[in-house]
Amino acid sequence: MSEALRVRGLVKRFGGVLATDHADLTVLSGQCHALIGPNGAGKTTLIHQMSGSLASDAGTVVLNGQDVTTWPMHLRVRAGLARSYQITSVFQRLSVQDNLALALQTQGRGLWRWWTPASADRARFEQAAQWAERVGLSAVLDQAVGALSHGQQRQLEVAMALATGPSVVLLDEPMAGMGPDESQRMLAWLRSIKGQVSMLLVEHDMDAVFALADTVSVLVAGRVMATGSPDEVRQNPAVKAAYLGDEWGDAT
Repeated sequence: MSEALRVRGLVKRFGGVLATDHADLTVLSGQCHALIGPNGAGKTTLIHQMSGSLASDAGTVVLNGQDVTTWPMHLRVRAGLARSYQITSVFQRLSVQDNLALALQTQGRGLWRWWTPASADRARFEQAAQWAERVGLSAVLDQAVGALSHGQQRQLEVAMALATGPSVVLLDEPMAGMGPDESQRMLAWLRSIKGQVSMLLVEHDMDAVFALADTVSVLVAGRVMATGSPDEVRQNPAVKAAYLGDEWGDAT
């Protein structure tokens, strides 16, 4: 199986704080790779480095065989890397359909026709409506995003990331702040797209992690301390001591 995303020796320092410490991680094509660890371990910093929103002090990022270490974020998006954010990042005053249409606008050629209204592009807005239907947001298609529930906004943000047509998507706690029903809907949707896109999933919901992940890496103090199948990681004594505890380590 080919490598969709590979990072080696990523380092990020903030003054005297070492946020990521020569982190190594490989996401295989079509797989869901979960990145777990305690608060403050450096998970979001590592995603920032992968996505290009934060420059690394050392190390390399390779996307689909191409070294993108020095590329800015927008070029990584064009090369097939998308992400969601730990804190929901959507256009609150625009409708669900408008948000999705803007995400779709990053694809293909002839997109930046400034002399024509964006609303005139019927095909793109039809695609946006199809994406809304996929994630269960058809009923609120024309509503301003600011009026939606937190869970609906999280669904929209993940849909926007996927609507850009990525080969790799970085999901930073997509179920954060969701209720049980919303989490189950998000979990079902992510499960339905497995194999269609390579995913790096950062999530504290261990039920979701072990239900979705093909591979799990554990980040502690900025360094990947273990990588393996969900069962291997769950039974790893060092991982149980550092993060999971006996409850998850003994789960079957």
